[in-house]
Amino acid sequence: MDLFEAVETIDENQVAGWVQTTDGVRLWVDIRGMGRPIVFIHGWTMSSLFWRRQHLLAEKYQIITIDLRGHGRSQTTPRGHTIPRYATDVREVICALRLTDIMLLGWSMGGSIVLEYWSKYGANKLAAIGLVESAPYPMSPAQWNPHTCRGHDTAAMHADFKAIADDREGFADRFINAMHLSDDAPSHAGKWMKSEQLRVPASIATDIYEDYVQRDYTSVLPTITVPALVMYGRSRHMCYGPSTGRYIAGSIPESRFVILDKSGHLPFYEQAETFNAALSQFIDQLDS
Repeated sequence: MDLFEAVETIDENQVAGWVQTTDGVRLWVDIRGMGRPIVFIHGWTMSSLFWRRQHLLAEKYQIITIDLRGHGRSQTTPRGHTIPRYATDVREVICALRLTDIMLLGWSMGGSIVLEYWSKYGANKLAAIGLVESAPYPMSPAQWNPHTCRGHDTAAMHADFKAIADDREGFADRFINAMHLSDDAPSHAGKWMKSEQLRVPASIATDIYEDYVQRDYTSVLPTITVPALVMYGRSRHMCYGPSTGRYIAGSIPESRFVILDKSGHLPFYEQAETFNAALSQFIDQLDS
């Protein structure tokens, strides 16, 4: 695997470029700051731009954001759109950048990638994990799960696929709005968020969604031996919210549970200052 190829250098503390995976896919990676690395993994049909309000953390830590294959600025490819391959991609970025003592943090589908990473590699190179508005099994019939596919509802999954195929832009509008607590994205945010969602080809969106919702990581949670930060909003229009967060926090030893009351599926964006403070406090206590 090739190492990191820098193509955009702002200064010595900010650089972006490519990591090529072992199956030949180029992933876009942005690196800011110095200190303990925090690797941020975005959600389904999103991109690294969704972490823009975490860039302030680069004053204390090294902030690494990755565009998953087929998302954001990373290479569009028809292959490898599974949670295990995405976790392998994350591992290959970590190795290419020679990172250690990482906090690996995943949002929504990104949380499943973090759990798959743990199941494959354990604590190797990790100091802690973070799970933000994610679920270990979106099709679970359990009461903690509010996902639209709850109870192995494949009909709901295929209804989403049809909605994407019939009206891609309309689906994107509804999806972006639903991520916000008010069910109405501010115009300045909604425009760029929708643009990022639409960058993902429909075929890739459906391939990874079908893989993601059917994977069950509930048995992985109790095996986690590094400190874990579990952060959730109070989603009203989209999964997952406090019920899922309480279940996850209660299943992981040494976890810390934080609810951000004034946000929905985007606590790191809607309540960025509170989110960043909670994350910073958690990381600083790792060394205390």
